[in-house]
Amino acid sequence: MKSTTGIAAAAATLAAAALLASSPAFAAGETAGAKEKCYGVALKSKNDCAAGPGTSCAGTSTVDYQGNAWKYVAAGTCLKQGGSLTARAGNKKPVAQRG
Repeated sequence: MKSTTGIAAAAATLAAAALLASSPAFAAGETAGAKEKCYGVALKSKNDCAAGPGTSCAGTSTVDYQGNAWKYVAAGTCLKQGGSLTARAGNKKPVAQRG
């Protein structure tokens, strides 16, 4: 009895793994916890790090949408939010992109 239970559990695990691997999100390299640095979307003092000269790290941005301050967002969502994947000049409010 024990061997059939173990085989059934292994088969169920393999089936679940195959289903996950064939999902579009997994195929695109996105996982539930995947994050990317998004510049220009953080509010004043709400950045995750890299807020430019004169700042040390997290929570040190001096204005809303500071172009050289980033915040972690879900992978694939930065550009949709109007942010940038690289630092940018200025602190223009981001405009969400459709699509």
